[in-house]
Amino acid sequence: MSTGPKREGLSEEARAFLAGLGVSDPGDEALWLEALTHGSTGSPRHYQRLEFLGDRVLGLTIAEWLYESEYADEGRLSQRLNALVSREMCAAIARDIGLAAHIQLGAQARADGGSDSDNILGDVMEALLGASLVTQGFGATRAIVRRLWADAVAGAAGQRKHPKSALQEWCAGNNRKMPEYRLVERSGPDHASRFTVSVGVHGVGEVLATGASKAEAEKLAAAAFMEEFG
Repeated sequence: MSTGPKREGLSEEARAFLAGLGVSDPGDEALWLEALTHGSTGSPRHYQRLEFLGDRVLGLTIAEWLYESEYADEGRLSQRLNALVSREMCAAIARDIGLAAHIQLGAQARADGGSDSDNILGDVMEALLGASLVTQGFGATRAIVRRLWADAVAGAAGQRKHPKSALQEWCAGNNRKMPEYRLVERSGPDHASRFTVSVGVHGVGEVLATGASKAEAEKLAAAAFMEEFG
């Protein structure tokens, strides 16, 4: 994991990583480095603008893919789309390709477990797609998405509602306020942290759950809430 100020060019390891994604000629290396840089480094150029762009590219590519491959109504297609472009899915793809090793993090963010954060991994995955759009064009970026997301699209992602979505819908359908999630405790070493999260709905109740990431704990808490109160 790299720390410190942003360099002007990519490392040999980062170039090899991009080549593995199908980007043999990165072009503007500073742009790719921006996509890999977290704001905690103190650099004025970090991934957020490219994340914004990559999020839209991913959504369009997956929507087109689902339209071509699945004959379903809008609600079902939207459910699948939301699951396939979710932060959890983007983070899972990022882990599969070993993205964490190439993210530029500040020392504190790294110590806080940023290299395995669903938020950071998911955001940087989208930022890479943004950098690809700018330097390689839509066709090449579309090909990257289709290759990396192939197993997820072929699988059951989005066939069932995500527990957090199901809980939100339950609250809306029962005229309740939206659920509130709260981090109760983080324990264990950085490489094996455990997160305990509570989720509560005013006037109904509250449950706790523990997971390997904050996102996983929230998902488990939502599922436990629905099992107890839904």
